Amino acid sequence: MKTYIPKNDEQNWVVVDAAGVPLGRLATLIASRIRGKHRPDFTPNLIQGDFVVVLNAEKVALTGNKLDGKVYTRYTGYQGGLRTETAREALAKHPERVIEHAVFGMLPKGRQGRSMHNRLKVYAGETHPHTAQKPQTLEVR
Repeated sequence: MKTYIPKNDEQNWVVVDAAGVPLGRLATLIASRIRGKHRPDFTPNLIQGDFVVVLNAEKVALTGNKLDGKVYTRYTGYQGGLRTETAREALAKHPERVIEHAVFGMLPKGRQGRSMHNRLKVYAGETHPHTAQKPQTLEVR
């Protein structure tokens, strides 16, 4: 008996509206959709997930004290180059990165996870340039 290997021939596109949805709930839904865990033939070593387009990134909800308490840090590479910004500052400057950071932390680390990053498209407003792909709307509960 041969081993069954699913084919990865379908490229589905999904649109998610992030307005008023908690960040963690949104990120887990997107990460599992990008990995392909919603499919009955999910295989961990294959990339068979959907492309996800997120709209209204600036309207994502952060519960509790996370707007001021959640801190994003990065290091420039120079001495004393540790840069920090709160979630409130990050949402004001570049709201796309807040969702990207949350989703990328939930994807696998390594070569396969890095290639899954290309399947996420985040936009601050309500318009996106992917209408030619005919994306389906995904409801977030």
